[in-house]
Amino acid sequence: MTMGSRVYLARLAALPVFDPNGDRVGRVRDAVLRLRTTNRPPQVVGLVAEMALRRRIFLPIGRVTSMDAEAVVLSTGMLNLRRFEKRPNELLVLEEVLDRRVMVEPEDRQGPAQAGTVVDLGMELNRNNEWLITRVAVRQHTGRLARRGHTYQVEYDRIRGLVGPTDTQGTSNLVALLEQMRPADMANALQDLADARRNEVAAALSDRTLADVLEELPEHDQVEILIQLDRERAADVLERMDPDDAADLLAELPKAEQAVLLDLMEPEEAAPVRQLMSYTPGTAGSVMTSEPVILTPDTTVAEALARIREPELSPVVAAQVFVARAPSATPSGKYLGMVHFQRLLREPPSSILGGLIETDIDPLTPETNLTEITRRMATYDMVAMPVVDNAYRLVGAVTVDDVLDHSLPRDWRDRDAQDAQEEADAQRQAQPEPRAGS
Repeated sequence: MTMGSRVYLARLAALPVFDPNGDRVGRVRDAVLRLRTTNRPPQVVGLVAEMALRRRIFLPIGRVTSMDAEAVVLSTGMLNLRRFEKRPNELLVLEEVLDRRVMVEPEDRQGPAQAGTVVDLGMELNRNNEWLITRVAVRQHTGRLARRGHTYQVEYDRIRGLVGPTDTQGTSNLVALLEQMRPADMANALQDLADARRNEVAAALSDRTLADVLEELPEHDQVEILIQLDRERAADVLERMDPDDAADLLAELPKAEQAVLLDLMEPEEAAPVRQLMSYTPGTAGSVMTSEPVILTPDTTVAEALARIREPELSPVVAAQVFVARAPSATPSGKYLGMVHFQRLLREPPSSILGGLIETDIDPLTPETNLTEITRRMATYDMVAMPVVDNAYRLVGAVTVDDVLDHSLPRDWRDRDAQDAQEEADAQRQAQPEPRAGS
């Protein structure tokens, strides 16, 4: 980086961070501004990076040796791995500044100010090696309905309202950045927002995206976001969730609210959710997915491979196909067996599944408990196991991620709970060990 070079902070979001040896440290999740006591522009003091296990740490801006469209590179030295906590005089760019509604004074300071929305912040390095906000990219508001206008850049000192109440903040640009992330990363980013801001941003996501994100959030956050939506929208989002995840979420709501939302869902979408909710908690029936890949025995290998290549299928669901007599929707006809995708890759495309099925592993029943499911999946190195009813019809499949979700502590996705556990572990490690014989 050279003196006077300008960097736009929103463009750094999600960029990988590398150490001098080329080893990846994490990804950029935000930038930290330090507010001044005078009218001087805010100083950028560092970046927030997300490491493995969703830990967010602070990277001082002085440790950054280069920033471009591809990556952020750090200098040598130890990293402080303490979880990032914002200080009272600091602002986070993506969380608190992006999408703020501001007023832009005319260049000659004469006449009325124009309304706009912050799209990005540009920082530059001064002679004291400080990164200061010098430019603000703004989208103009036009007309009585504040429709989107053109985007332009202005000097920082022409902006009014950049620092102020959060009720002057929109969502469009932050949503655009979040939608570039994986659902799990989006969920993690939402947990870092204030409750009101989180609910506002979540409501601005598309139904499909919000459904994916809800599946990655702690249960209390799922409920909080869902109840903030109007019931028609909530039902639409539930329809786009996997039936087992929708059933788990509905189970956290009062019975009366469950009934209302199920009635608002399309009947064909509500039916598998109702069925899953009828099973005893902690059994295969309560944790299984009711939408595994089910094909008939006369299906060819080529057709099966085309089916599991469909992008909406998760890796664990696409890892095998289950073979059953028609119909192919749950509950299916008689269950015959399964074929793993590795076997499909080794066979001629014209071969039919009926000649390839594996039948040596007994399927689960809806009443099989989690302990037995875990034991059997570990014994046979399975990523998914079929679940059949008394008539030997396939009613679903338990996948390894289903087992993990229900075996881990209920709050394993909750960042606050993780922080509390880490603090408790650190305190225990700080306690002196008892002397021998004491």
